[in-house]
Formats: sequence, C-alpha cells, structure tokens
Amino acid sequence: MPHDYKKLEYWLKNRKNNILIMGVVNVTPDSFSDGGLYFKPRDALEHAKKLISEGADILDIGGESTRPGSDPVSVQEEIDRTIPLIESIKSFNPNCVVSIDTYKSEVAEKAILAGASMVNDISGLTFDPNMVDLVVNYRLPIVIMHMKGTPKNMQNNPKYDNLLLEINNFFKKKIKFAKSKGVRNYQIILDPGIGFGKSFDDNFEIIKNLDFINSLGYPVLIGTSKKAFIGNILDNAPVGDRLFGTAATISIGINNGARIIRVHDVYKMKQVAIVTQKLIGVR
Repeated sequence: MPHDYKKLEYWLKNRKNNILIMGVVNVTPDSFSDGGLYFKPRDALEHAKKLISEGADILDIGGESTRPGSDPVSVQEEIDRTIPLIESIKSFNPNCVVSIDTYKSEVAEKAILAGASMVNDISGLTFDPNMVDLVVNYRLPIVIMHMKGTPKNMQNNPKYDNLLLEINNFFKKKIKFAKSKGVRNYQIILDPGIGFGKSFDDNFEIIKNLDFINSLGYPVLIGTSKKAFIGNILDNAPVGDRLFGTAATISIGINNGARIIRVHDVYKMKQVAIVTQKLIGVR
C-alpha cells in the first residue's frame, strides 16, 4: 500500500489489519536518534527519498525534538524546518503520504497546505485547543498520543497508580472530546506514547498489553525505535546498537495489536513486520 492517501483512508475506514510502516524524518539538530543528520534541506530530502524507496507507507516529518528534557521551538522555526521539505517530497512523489509531527495547529495547517495528509500530535489534542478543529475541517487522520507531562519534564520520575487503566482512560476522554467536535471514527489513531512520561518498565508493560488499548477499536501506532528503554536492558547500549532490540519490540507489538509502526530503519523493520505478519496470520 505504498504512498497513496486514498488507500490510507480506505485502510482506516475498513480497519485493515496489514501493517503500515511510518518512516521518521527529523529536521532537527537535537533529536535523540538522528539529530543533525538531516537538518540540512538536501540531506533531509535524500533521506526521505531513501525511506520511500525502502517501502515506507507514511513519512513522519518533525521539526521539533521531543526527546526527554528538550525545549520547544517557535512556531516559525518549526514551519521553516518542515514546510520546504514537505513541498520537496510532494514534488518528488505527489502520492507520498506525509504526516506532520507537531502539536501546534499553525504548523499543522501550513503542513497540510503544503501536502501533508495526517497529523501526529504527541500531546493528544491537549496542548493546542485549535488542533481538533483543524483536523475536523480537513478531515485528516489524527494520531492521539498519551504523554504524562511535557517533553521537558515527562521523564522526571513518572509514576502511575494503574498504568494501563490511566492510559485507556486518557484515550476514552480524548476520543469522546474529538468526536464531540466532529472528528470521525476513521480519523482516529491511538499511540500509547512509548518513552513519553513512562519508566523503562512501563514501556515493556505497555508493549506486552497492547491488546488492552486495541480493545478500544482504533488502530494502534507504536514508536519504540532505538529508544532508551531498549538501551537500558542491553547494558546501556548506545543508540546505534539498539536495532535488534527495536526489532523485538516491533515483532511483539505487532503480535499484540499494533498496526502502524514508527521507525528510523524502514528497510530492516519492514522485514520484521512482514515476517511477523506471516507468523501470526495478519492479512
């Protein structure tokens, strides 16, 4: 299902089970995995082309690092980083499905006008009250992610009385809010926010129990790629040595109900997804 929004919309409306691969393009100097590697426009475009050639179904474009402890950037800075890239991607491949990774409605609208057809909001429609109206007006998919706190403080000893129940209650509240504003069922995608206001053990608990979130009836997206909880269990492996650990989380995540996988290494992780699909019988 490569690079075609109409097919993505069909997938969402019909709750298809085949796995979608979302490739990450961070146009930032400070993201935890690839900060600075694709900060220059030419480098970012070449990387986007590479991910398309490797089989990415969606490209997720981000102009602000949301790693633990990060500071926000201005709306204009985020626009300046992301919009030229989106325009270049759509010029190269008009059918490419582009997601804008932002919690700012002004950035999201500029991205949509430039060709983005999906919004990935790490705040889960919390930080910007205008985001939900934007999604309704353009009738585009919205990723509602769970996060405790903000990127600046989210990893300051996060604690839960009941991790899974709190996440599910958050989603129920946000789904009710979104639908009350006019968001349609098929537009909603849920992301439990691996690494966003979670302890290392919390992240493993979420992956093991994705069926709990899946029971809400919406597609589940997970983003585990190269994150610190993987490095922690692998004797503090550096980011570049977390590929196989990432593969394990993706395979188990798919087995437990994840249907959109957000990754940096598209070619290798797509192989993991294909083999896992075959093993568990996902069509």
